[in-house]
Amino acid sequence: MAEDAEANADMWAGAEETSTQIVALYRRVWAHSEVTLETVPLDGAGRVVWWPADRNTVTLHRILIHLISETHRHAGHADIVRELIDGAVGLRVDNDNLPPVGPDWWAGYRDRLEHTPRDA
Repeated sequence: MAEDAEANADMWAGAEETSTQIVALYRRVWAHSEVTLETVPLDGAGRVVWWPADRNTVTLHRILIHLISETHRHAGHADIVRELIDGAVGLRVDNDNLPPVGPDWWAGYRDRLEHTPRDA
């Protein structure tokens, strides 16, 4: 497991990695996480080997808060990727949960968001 953590510390999938390998790593991490949550108290200490030495000793509580924050931040990225793939937006086809706007509004909004950092 430590080998997986160190090899994937940057959390990027390499071009040589197959989807099967990525899913297998995810499942190993999931299983390890379940055991950790069942056996380690929230104030239990651990170490994140790729974090700077002056702040890499953390509690399980700190790591859980960090993961919640990371998941929240990156969930929006997944939405963007899905929208770029199929152009669909919102919750689902029969309930998009978006404000009532014209059919081209979302595509224009997405284009403005995409071009803003490129133009900067």
